[in-house]
Amino acid sequence: MPTDASHKLIPMTTFVIEYYSNEGYADLQILSLMKNYAKFLKQSLHLGMFVPVDENGNVLKEPKNYISWKSLEHNDGKRTTTAGFEEYAEYQKAEQHCMFEGFKVDYNGYSKVRIVASYDPSIELSFNKTDLLPAGFDDVESLTVFDDIYLTSNALQVIGIKVKL
Repeated sequence: MPTDASHKLIPMTTFVIEYYSNEGYADLQILSLMKNYAKFLKQSLHLGMFVPVDENGNVLKEPKNYISWKSLEHNDGKRTTTAGFEEYAEYQKAEQHCMFEGFKVDYNGYSKVRIVASYDPSIELSFNKTDLLPAGFDDVESLTVFDDIYLTSNALQVIGIKVKL
């Protein structure tokens, strides 16, 4: 998992202090980042923020050999034709909407879905299948009780943080 602090979900006060102390003053760009991060923290949680889901919110199963397929240069998520690989492209598109890295489905039952962080099994969330909302957590900010939740490049883009490749 990334160790760069900019990839980690942190409380708003920590975010403000870290960005302000690094810049020394609050210009319009820093104020915009703070506003974007505050909006991000207030977003309601849903299952698709953690694992790839279809348009109805159902968990998508990772296609066979997906990691190998995805690593090919021409499967960078920008292709418009994927003849024979529609399932792979659908999974990749759903994966690009995730906001948090490293989560996997631990249990997918009739009434609930339980996910865990692959890097720390103590980070566990259960989602009710009727509304796809997590039990005990309302918004992104409520996840800051965990020490290590990592943001995807999609989440960083939403916040306005430039991703270094």
